[in-house]
Parts: sequence; C-alpha cells; structure tokens
Amino acid sequence: MPRYYPFNPNPREANEAPPANTCDSQFHVFGDPAVYPPRPDALFKMPSATIDAALKMHRALGIERGVVVQATTYGSDHSVVVDALKKAGPNYRGCANAIVFNERDDTYIEALHSAGVRGARFTFRKELGLGLSADEFRRATSRLRELGWYMKIQPEKHGIIDSVELYENLDLPILIDHQGRADARLGVDDPNVQKMLELLKKGNFWVMLSLGEKISVQGHPWSDVLPIARAYIDAAPDRVVWASDWPHPLSVSPPPNDAELLELLYRCAPDSTERQKILVDNPANFFGFV
Repeated sequence: MPRYYPFNPNPREANEAPPANTCDSQFHVFGDPAVYPPRPDALFKMPSATIDAALKMHRALGIERGVVVQATTYGSDHSVVVDALKKAGPNYRGCANAIVFNERDDTYIEALHSAGVRGARFTFRKELGLGLSADEFRRATSRLRELGWYMKIQPEKHGIIDSVELYENLDLPILIDHQGRADARLGVDDPNVQKMLELLKKGNFWVMLSLGEKISVQGHPWSDVLPIARAYIDAAPDRVVWASDWPHPLSVSPPPNDAELLELLYRCAPDSTERQKILVDNPANFFGFV
C-alpha cells in the first residue's frame, strides 16, 4: 500500500470562530480493524481516525454539525458510520456508499435511514473500485427517489467531464464534491468549472467547497483556488456547502491543520452573510437539520 499521511492530531481554533451550527458537510471515520474490517482491496486505511478524533477536531474548530460519509475502505458494510452517528448525536447525518444498493437488502438500507443516513455517494474514481454498472446506477437512482435521499458525486481525479452525462439530467438533489475536481492551473476556464457552473443553473445541483489544499498547484495558502470557489458562490450562493474532508484520505503530503481549511473558506467568503449561508443555512437545508 502506498504511504499516505495521517491527519494533523492537534487541531487548533480558527482565527475567527465560525457561526453557531456550522456544519462540516463531509468527513470520514474509521476504527479498529478487529471491529470494522476493511475490505481486502481497500486503498486507504486509517484506524486512528475514529469518531472521537473527528469530534475532537470539530470541538476545536467550533463545528456543531456534520455529515459522516462512508469511506470506500468498508464497502457496503456501514457499521462504522452507524456507530459514529450513535456517538455523535442528533446534530449529525450520514451518507452511504452507493454500492449498498447493489450488495445489501431493503431491510439493511432502511436501518441506515433510521440511523440518520440521508444520501448515497457515487464514486467515479476508478482506482477506488466500488463503481456501478449502467443498470446498477439506474436502479440505485430509483431507490434514492423512493427513500427521499440525495445523490452525492465523488468526481474522477480529473474532474466531472467524463462521467457527468450519467447524472446531469436527473431531477434529484445532487451534491458534487471537491469543487468538481477543478484544475487550478486553468482556473474558471477549466471545462470542469464551466460544466459545474452550468449544472448550478439547473436548481437541483449543489457544490461542496473542499479539497482546496489538494486542488491547488501553488501550494499553501492555496490562493489559486479562490477564483474557482468564488465563481461557485456567485453562481449559486444558496447551494454551496463546505467540508473538511477529514482525515484527508490519500494524502501524499502531510495534511494541514483543519483550522487552515476553515480559514481558506473565510478567504473565499469574507462576507459574514455568505459564511452563514455556506456553513449553516445551506447545509441545514440540504441535509435536513432543524
């Protein structure tokens, strides 16, 4: 397995406290492999990234809400997410991996819903596995409608362009991760960014401001991602959310302190009204927080 760096174990406060009820719209949890066995071909394992460690980071940053997203590490076994939601409490929601529709029965999926899962993530990064065939994708989409869940898209390494035709005309609420995997060298002229802006005009598409530290080609403080994030905020201020992506899977260099990622969002959205929307109001609307 390649060497991937772990999360920063000493989260600090951000240079400014976020608004009350700030939501981390995507983080992952792991655990003891004896309790939560990874699938044999899992590309990424980090048993130290427990729900307790995640909540420690959230407390340090002043984050009160969050969405636990199933890591590909565990395939369709969502035990680690269900247990994390029990510990985290009612201010947290879960997001399944869409492979669950192919490998588990309705009773299992209904149990996930009861635990607080409200969406499913469709993975288009081929090296991670767990992809669905065209027929499986259609069946999963129908199941989302029945459950009232949202669709979440993990783009390929090089963006959304190669797979967007599968979902761009669906009428579901759809959240696209990691700023559509934009190419910071091209900025807003990147075809992925232009397609994302086109999708945002439809009204049912949302975008997650995350992974700026990896999308950037300039490095810290990642200023080259600011125009991309700003374009999304200007295009759809009510359909943009933020996420830490803790514990930063597949990091080939040491991840930043998570406070720096919140501070990057502050630079993208210096206006307090915009921050309130991105960190609180928009995720409350999308994920169903009261």
